Amino acid sequence: MIHPTLEQLVRLQFEAREFSLLPRQPVHSLLSGRHASRLRGRGLMFEELRDYRPGDDIRTMDWKATARLRKPHVRVYTEERERPVLLVVDQRVNMFFGSARTTKATTAAELAALSAWRTLDVGDRVGAILFDDEQILKIRPHRSRQNVLRICHELVRMNGRLSAERRSDPSMLNEALRRACNVAVHDHLVVLITDYDGDDSTTHRLATRLAAHNDVLAALVYDPLGADLKSDASLQVTDGSRQLVLEPDEEFSCRFRTQFQRRCDQLRERLSAIRIPILPICTHDGVIDQVLAALGRRR
Repeated sequence: MIHPTLEQLVRLQFEAREFSLLPRQPVHSLLSGRHASRLRGRGLMFEELRDYRPGDDIRTMDWKATARLRKPHVRVYTEERERPVLLVVDQRVNMFFGSARTTKATTAAELAALSAWRTLDVGDRVGAILFDDEQILKIRPHRSRQNVLRICHELVRMNGRLSAERRSDPSMLNEALRRACNVAVHDHLVVLITDYDGDDSTTHRLATRLAAHNDVLAALVYDPLGADLKSDASLQVTDGSRQLVLEPDEEFSCRFRTQFQRRCDQLRERLSAIRIPILPICTHDGVIDQVLAALGRRR
């Protein structure tokens, strides 16, 4: 499947009940080492101060109020009622690559649709920053099926415009993050779905700004051929205007793997420094199975 259809993205709502975007357990990066970060999930809001009752957790005891009133009192908290989710989804030409099941762009669209349906299912608002090489579309968070359908529709539209004849614009990643900073001011879950082409010091600064007041999950979309270029096969490659046949030897393949690993290590170090977990998503396998596996779950 090269391009997704609206019907396929809508159908993913039936698989979206099997996972949570706010897991209690750490999210491990299978691609970038053993680093693990923890998403905070919803916070707790103070509701009231009341008399102690048998069975109350003693850890909620308000000792100052107890001493002042000369009677045991506890603080009662409730979970925050919602946690808006903002999806930042890459649909640039650099994502229009895949060696087996589908492309990185379509994999990103599938993960975004799954996340949007899941967010709606738990009663939270969901919005999106969708970007390609020419435009950035902002869809503000709303709690409605219509908003999720609009996200899916725009993903299909953007994905359908992808072509090897177009040229990628690395700067659009940072521009999309700037827009995300304007939308997710605080207490959002921001899910970045990209291959991080164009990642630089500005990307790190913007991600740090997002992570300062929000939870951020980085979904790194990759294709195995982009990580390990075998030396036993000829490949046709293009930059959008030129096309040539590549016949890599063992030395070239080794340098290619080393460069990819160096880039992953650099990305891991940058994100781990600001406690952003990485969720690697491969184009060769089903998205829902990879998400469940990363969270330590099975179907």
